[in-house]
Amino acid sequence: MTSIEHPEAIRHFQSLCDACQELTSRHHSPSELKLYADGYLHALRKCGQLDQRNQEKLEKLIERWILDPSSFVGPDGDMSNLFFQKEAW
Repeated sequence: MTSIEHPEAIRHFQSLCDACQELTSRHHSPSELKLYADGYLHALRKCGQLDQRNQEKLEKLIERWILDPSSFVGPDGDMSNLFFQKEAW
């Protein structure tokens, strides 16, 4: 997995992960999470807060993280009942 080491990129990764977990708990679909993440990353790219290398690393990591169903625990918090297992991509 691509790792990020820049402190600001790590904060953005954590913020985006937390937001997606919250959206998942409100039963948003994978496509809605992807749209949210794309918007967040686009805004981050436009404001130029990260250099290009760290921005690209963050984008790749977020894309893989969102596509991995094990990243999202169901609303009840039960690890054996992952939210996206019920969803069709």
